[in-house]
Amino acid sequence: MTPRPKALIAWSSGKDSAWALHELRQSGDYDIVAALTTVTDTFARVSMHGVREELLRAQLDAARLRSIVVRIPFPCSNEIYEREMAAALAQAKSDGVTHVIFGDLFLADLRVYREEKLAQIGMTGVFPLWQRPTGKLAREMIDAGVEAHLATVDLAKLSASFAGMRFDNALLSALPPGTDPCGENGEFHSFVKAGPMFVQPIRVAVGETVTRDGFAYADLLPV
Repeated sequence: MTPRPKALIAWSSGKDSAWALHELRQSGDYDIVAALTTVTDTFARVSMHGVREELLRAQLDAARLRSIVVRIPFPCSNEIYEREMAAALAQAKSDGVTHVIFGDLFLADLRVYREEKLAQIGMTGVFPLWQRPTGKLAREMIDAGVEAHLATVDLAKLSASFAGMRFDNALLSALPPGTDPCGENGEFHSFVKAGPMFVQPIRVAVGETVTRDGFAYADLLPV
């Protein structure tokens, strides 16, 4: 029997990476050995999403995944980010990993960037959710039991009142016209607390909302 290719999953703490994990575990095409997450070390929070590292650890325990954390400072230049990410991927490659899974949906320039960087070190990107209709995909996640909160909101696209809201059908109905239901244009980022990819839910409370640099961050607290 041919062994399955070893893969990392690029884990943001949000719904899209969680759903990509679920689907590929269902298919059995890859041996997903670890989750790769960028953490802003200055704040001990997941980069972009602003999720506490403690909650990230709880997620990966529930997902039965080993954690690989790429630590970056704040502010962080693209040069530093790419250097630290390349080092983590090179180590994974030396451990036999050949593929990296992403939850990207339709941003073609981002996919090209990822594929080019991986090709430089001889690895391959996997995009199981690519070009799915995002409204249908969002409802599919919700119907399957995915529970999430909006952790970060881009204030140029949504009001701060959306920060901390549950990702559910009521949210989808409340999003302004033109907002992508999965937030793929950067409207929001999420934190998944329950779903079929976890062996147990993560209990969280929604704390205060902080605005900084054009974003609203809901401080999600472990319970």
